[in-house]
Amino acid sequence: MNVGITCYPTYGGSGIVATELGLELANRGHEVHFISYSNPIRLDPGIPRIRYHEVEVSTYPLFQYPPYCLALASRMAEVAEAYDLDLMHVHYAIPHSISAMLAQQMLAPNRRLPFITTLHGTDITLVGTDRSYFPITKFSIEKSNGITSISEYLRKRTVEVFEVPNEIRVIKNFVNCEMYHPDNEKKGASLYAPNGEKLLIHLSNFRPVKRVFDCIRILAEVRKQVPAHLLMVGDGPDRGPAEHLARELNVDRHVSFLGKQSHVERLIPLTHVLLMPSELESFGLVALEAMACGVVPVATRVGGVPELITDGEDGFLEQAGDIAAQAARVRQLLSNEDLHYRMAKTGRWNAAEHYCPDKIIPLYEKYYRDVINGS
Repeated sequence: MNVGITCYPTYGGSGIVATELGLELANRGHEVHFISYSNPIRLDPGIPRIRYHEVEVSTYPLFQYPPYCLALASRMAEVAEAYDLDLMHVHYAIPHSISAMLAQQMLAPNRRLPFITTLHGTDITLVGTDRSYFPITKFSIEKSNGITSISEYLRKRTVEVFEVPNEIRVIKNFVNCEMYHPDNEKKGASLYAPNGEKLLIHLSNFRPVKRVFDCIRILAEVRKQVPAHLLMVGDGPDRGPAEHLARELNVDRHVSFLGKQSHVERLIPLTHVLLMPSELESFGLVALEAMACGVVPVATRVGGVPELITDGEDGFLEQAGDIAAQAARVRQLLSNEDLHYRMAKTGRWNAAEHYCPDKIIPLYEKYYRDVINGS
């Protein structure tokens, strides 16, 4: 198949999933065309059967904001016609599904271009429910030839909020189990913990929904009993205030703010516990990546996270905002090697058994064929 993929080419989960999906499709012999305003962060140049098509947005004094949606639609139509695409797969509803619909209509007199929209979370739970975007989000869902969501939670939420037909197919996120794997020796950990402290890690876009301040507070509580060092990976509006809080709680020497990292698969295996104290997660991709690396997630019982993590077996789930409970779970894992070993092994097994590409990619391929054939 010839597949066009559009996503936000940034460090967010939707862009990462879309890029990894394209890579896996190419490995399976499909032609993949990424169409976006910049090259996706995990897409290295020169990969066979993958092409990148940049969307150029012209500036003009009349436009207060560049009309990216229209430029994207035009580029989608051009690429679809030039490379005979079988379908478009867009990730994150706004504005990508609207652009795909416009491209579809532009080409309608000559050819059919079906498109699938994958809902990732905040496009539904945050952006889509905003009064300004609600009507267009609902319209884009209804006009898509196919809709997928990354969790059962998100499927139900979408149907309830937007009152759309219950035809959303749940295809959960996946992880490259060869790239994300345990490192039992953790040799590189001494770079961050030269005194042998246990390593914690948090990865996010540092926005309020991720509750990054909770990570600092959890570390402060954990360190009262167990030596630990925290790696904060990512960037965003809450990074500066989080650094200030670390100084305020006198744990700044025990936190490394690493900024955005292109190869988190090298960092995660060095750590022991993942902190994911989010207010809401529609799936929790970083928890899956951690589990694949033998790192135990301490997360919150929100959204689609309980569909991924089984509390007490491959991770711990606590209420969002409950610093004491989350810190207690971290201390438990860091001070009980047998418990950590058992949960790390279970997490790796579950990731490999249920979420490796060979389990998930065929579901997308089948859905592509169904949509292309109109079934």
